Amino acid sequence: MVLVTPQPFSFGVKMSRYRTTPDEVSGMPPGVPYIVSNEVAERFSYYGMRTILVVFMTKYLMSANGASDTMSPEEAKTWFHTWSTAVYFTPLFGALLSDWFIGKYKTIISLSIVYCLGHIALAMDETRTGLAIGLTLIAIGSGGIKPCVSAHVGDQFGPKNKHLISRVFSWFYFAINLGAFASTLATPWLLEHYGPSVAFGVPGGLMILATYVFWLGRNSFVHIPAGGKEFIKQSFSGEGLKAILKLLVIYVFVAFFWALYDQTGSAWVLQAEHLDRQIFGMTVLPSQVQAVNPLFILLFIPLFSYVIYPAINRVYKLTPLRKIGMGLFVTALAFVVTAYTEQLIEAGQSPSVLWQILGFAIITAGEVMVSITALEFSYTQAPHTMKSIIMAIFFCSVSMGNAFTAAVNFFIQNDDGTVALTGSEYYWFFTAVMTVVAVLYVFISRFYQPKTYIQGEQAIDEEPIEAEQGHL
Repeated sequence: MVLVTPQPFSFGVKMSRYRTTPDEVSGMPPGVPYIVSNEVAERFSYYGMRTILVVFMTKYLMSANGASDTMSPEEAKTWFHTWSTAVYFTPLFGALLSDWFIGKYKTIISLSIVYCLGHIALAMDETRTGLAIGLTLIAIGSGGIKPCVSAHVGDQFGPKNKHLISRVFSWFYFAINLGAFASTLATPWLLEHYGPSVAFGVPGGLMILATYVFWLGRNSFVHIPAGGKEFIKQSFSGEGLKAILKLLVIYVFVAFFWALYDQTGSAWVLQAEHLDRQIFGMTVLPSQVQAVNPLFILLFIPLFSYVIYPAINRVYKLTPLRKIGMGLFVTALAFVVTAYTEQLIEAGQSPSVLWQILGFAIITAGEVMVSITALEFSYTQAPHTMKSIIMAIFFCSVSMGNAFTAAVNFFIQNDDGTVALTGSEYYWFFTAVMTVVAVLYVFISRFYQPKTYIQGEQAIDEEPIEAEQGHL
């Protein structure tokens, strides 16, 4: 067994040397409970602050002298999507830091501390300065650890217990959605009743807890050393660059999915303020409506895997690229629902929140088809030495989509204070964009030639979709 130098983050406690290879055991690795527990708390912290961000900017933001300094809806959406752009661009640097220089554990623990500082800044300073500092630190911390955490899970398994990987990733995904669901309900209530300091402070406390739990697992984890120069040499070989360029074409289309999907945390929250939000005799807050998304995810994953996909496959052969294409059209349909809901609002009506919940159901179906499929497809198409960096590049598609949305919201603001795209026009614009993108994807994706890389096996070249089936 190879031993490496102890980590520097001792917090006053002397640490033992760390394992760099998995134990030859058939059961669950000892580090898994720490990783899953960390993920619940971290996702609570992230989605908690994200859920209330637009409401905070439009209703609670203060100036340095204590006066109100709130933003217009368009300005708030610009800030929100610019920040989301940064969150999903920094994984590129996190992956390089991890795989090239210091390894996954040190990257995660170091950037988690930065992450905590971002939450503290938001909780302590309700001005634009505090907002800018907090969001910047969270973008660096949250984004930087994204490509490392899931890869760190896989590092814990060896040949004798690799059959348990799918089970632990199921727990991992459940942890994500459990944290998201709980925080999406809790933090809007905290903001409404206790103000921004508490509403941002609670997610901050959960992030501190997440970091502490991860540190507690340090002696249970397998610590894979950084690859150094050899990582760069292998990752950016001719084969590696070819894989990146091929996937980038697909990611351009996936980016537009994120341009629409991430508006569930901005434009959809603002729309919910004008809806009749009575559900089972209770009035939900505008930002709490998002809680249905993780619930739909947990329901739709088995529904699609065991019912919908097999049913479609009996009459039309499904491939990952075809699932993505279907998801793009479904996403456009979700914005048709929200555009129609906005038209009802413009007519002086107060439509039921069930209209937006229907939109969430449809766009969550699109998420299952596009996001989950694209993530899995990216992993299989990445050469063996490039799994982390390809994951980071995939996250950049989220960044590109949010950059597009931020740019739209910036440029529709006129100098006289009016907005070029108002009401339902805004939603119809994105519906049209998504429809055009989906149609173009049908033609372009036909020429993608898959090449699958599975650990322990040689790469498998496959025929382009066009040659194999003739159409998408």
